Amino acid sequence: MSLMPKRVQYRKSQRGRVKGQATRGNYVAYGDYGIMCLDRAWLSAQQIEAARVALTRHIKRGGKVWIRIFPDKPVSKKPAETRMGKGKGAPEFWVAVVKPGKVLFEIEGVKPEMAQEALRLAGHKLAIATKFVERRD
Repeated sequence: MSLMPKRVQYRKSQRGRVKGQATRGNYVAYGDYGIMCLDRAWLSAQQIEAARVALTRHIKRGGKVWIRIFPDKPVSKKPAETRMGKGKGAPEFWVAVVKPGKVLFEIEGVKPEMAQEALRLAGHKLAIATKFVERRD
C-alpha cells in the first residue's frame, strides 16, 4: 500500500525549489528517539514505506512508531521516447519534500540500542544522509 493523499486540489504541481533548513518538525516531539535528515531531497512514498518496514521489522512490532513526513507532492513524467511538447506528463509517483533538520521517524517503547539500530536500518532505505537524535527534555 503506497502512501499518497486521498484527494488534492491540483493534479499536477511545479517542481519548486528546496532552500534553507527545516523550521518545522525539527525536533523529536512524540517518541523518545528519532531519525533526522541532513540533506535536502524528495523522498518517494516507496522509500518512506521501505524505511517503515525495516524499522518495524527490527523492533519486532514492539514499541510505537511515528512517521513525521507524508508524500503530498505529485511528480509527473512523460513516457519514454516521446517528443517534446504535447503538454505535461501524467502524475507518476508522490514525494515528500524534506529539508535538513527535519525529523522523519520517531520511536518509543524500546531500548536505546535497539532504537538506534532500527533507525540506522531505516536510514539505509532513504536516499539521504541521516542521523540518530534523542528527545531534548
